[in-house]
Amino acid sequence: MENRWSDEQAQKLQGLDLLLYASRLIGQEESLVIWGGGNTGMKLDETDFRGRQTRVLRIKGSGSDLKTIEARQFPGVRLDDVLPLLEREEMSDEEMVEYLAHTLMEPQAARPSIETLLHAFLPYPHIYHTHADAILSLTNLESGRSVVREALGKEMVFIPYVQPGFRLAKLVAGEVGKSPGAPGAVLEKHGLFTWGESAKEAYNRTIEIVSRAEQYIEQGLKKRSPLTVLPALENKSGWRREHVAALAPVLRGAMSRRQRMILLHDDRPEILEFVNSEEAGALSPIGPATPDHVLRTKGKPLFVPLTSPRSVEALKESIPRLLEEYAQNYLAFVERNRMPEVSAHDPYPRVLLIPGIGLLATGKSLLEACMARDIYVHTISVIKGAASLGKYSSITEKEIYDMEYWPLELYKLTLAPPEAPLSRRIAFVTGAASGIGRAIAHRLAAAGAHLVVTDIDEAGVQSLAEEIIRKHGWGRAVAVPMDVTDETSVNKGFRKAVLTYGGIDLIISNAGLAHVDPIDSLSLEDWNRSLAVNATGHFLVAREALKILKVQNLGGSFVFVSSKNVFSPGKDFAAYSAAKAAETQLAKVLALEAAELGIRVNLVNPDAIFEGSKLWNPEVRERRAKAHGIKPEELEEFYRQRNLLRTRVTAEDVAEAVCFLASDASAKTTGCTIPVDGGVKDAFPR
Repeated sequence: MENRWSDEQAQKLQGLDLLLYASRLIGQEESLVIWGGGNTGMKLDETDFRGRQTRVLRIKGSGSDLKTIEARQFPGVRLDDVLPLLEREEMSDEEMVEYLAHTLMEPQAARPSIETLLHAFLPYPHIYHTHADAILSLTNLESGRSVVREALGKEMVFIPYVQPGFRLAKLVAGEVGKSPGAPGAVLEKHGLFTWGESAKEAYNRTIEIVSRAEQYIEQGLKKRSPLTVLPALENKSGWRREHVAALAPVLRGAMSRRQRMILLHDDRPEILEFVNSEEAGALSPIGPATPDHVLRTKGKPLFVPLTSPRSVEALKESIPRLLEEYAQNYLAFVERNRMPEVSAHDPYPRVLLIPGIGLLATGKSLLEACMARDIYVHTISVIKGAASLGKYSSITEKEIYDMEYWPLELYKLTLAPPEAPLSRRIAFVTGAASGIGRAIAHRLAAAGAHLVVTDIDEAGVQSLAEEIIRKHGWGRAVAVPMDVTDETSVNKGFRKAVLTYGGIDLIISNAGLAHVDPIDSLSLEDWNRSLAVNATGHFLVAREALKILKVQNLGGSFVFVSSKNVFSPGKDFAAYSAAKAAETQLAKVLALEAAELGIRVNLVNPDAIFEGSKLWNPEVRERRAKAHGIKPEELEEFYRQRNLLRTRVTAEDVAEAVCFLASDASAKTTGCTIPVDGGVKDAFPR
């Protein structure tokens, strides 16, 4: 393992800045810790609120991530208050958390790590805890203790598995006290603790010990290959993606009955080597690499055995059945171990392993699915390393339950803010690069949706997706260049949505253009172009979306962005008005056909949305002004004065109406048209 320590950088640092530096070095190495795993601590002298010098332990706050951690995420606890706990015999997790809250240097600081007492009870100033893959490969063996001693040396302290908390802290302190010269402790099925008189010493020991473990495993792999890959399975990325595109909506629908989930597919080589092996079916149900992983991946994945024949249709038929079997087995597992008054979590898997196809991870967001995926990729590494040395072993069923339903974790769930209205929903927006489409995308993202933003303007939708990600987080948007008049382009756009998120829920059919000409001078080319974008484009989008929604069988919502011109057409606007009328009739028929599937279809009719709009290009402005007998610069004021409320209507106003119709706030509404025009009496729906 690479040692990233730089004396040049470190010598400029001291105190908390040095802890921050070491922590981020550890966080950069994914084979040491991932997604909030591990913890680091440092003991130093500080001045308390009374101006007194006091010894303080600064330790990673619960839920923070070492890769991106900041100084404020290291709460400080007063050691004079904490060390007396070493004399106690017992202390519940709830008592420990409450006690530690009274020892904080800053009362409003983040909750300190569950392993705060373990750091406090050890007599070293610098302590680092990691979940290194190589270490877990050694400890997750039936002969873990002897293998650890052989690989890492007899001076290492070995601690049998105990769930994190007061008991583990006491046990480690006692065992380390018997071995004062030990460089670190290996915790069975949990990870590695190293320490030192300096940050550099503790960090170097981490790297040295993990490197020894890696070298030991490499020797084992040379002697014994733990995986026998089945040669008959397809090994072409295009073939796999076609299967995923067909399977994902089926999977998403089957496992989203209680709550919708986002799906993430991965077929990197190390995943395929594992899922395509003869051993994967037996190894994958054994259990997690470390208890912490249970919180992201559950105790075990769903392994989908080989079907005969190997076809999409066969998998479509078998996987929903296997998902229900998994759910029933999970509920039975909860019932066998259940604590009083604790309800079962969602029973469906977080990780699916499918030979020939790869891994599918699920979560309430793409980020959470990514976390589950990343953790299981490391689990594969641990399993492979362990299986090369002996028999892979994990924690017991009861220990898995105790971790997943740990009261501290259940309490943490109660503190989480309520999910946003469109959380877990996937929205597909056409014509999103500018104007109304851009405003709609931002509004749906603010409401919690994941966005597939499409437009013929590739740079525009890419810029939009980046804006949404910067504001709302990684994975919340994907840009897809798409021409709504091109059947192939539309099909590719929806395929991208399925491959990125697993399906769709909300379809905002917005793409449009305006053409102004009197009928007697309107060219057939311009007429057909308007029909292609403003009518046929909506048809192609609706048809492809409906196919996916039917397979998912989760309901859904269409919102068509139409126009005030449907009810109140304008002079010289035949091509636009006729095409928009066709769009409206299409939407109404779709409402009739889709209702039995729980799919709602509604429309919004905007008028005169100028800001950021490409529809109101200089040519259209000039021609519409001429039709009304005014100057182009007077056009916006003319439209404002024309509506009953004498108000300026914006793209954000339209987006608000679209969000209402897309959300469950309008769950009992379909076939509806909402004007967003300030009140144009001739355009009242009737």
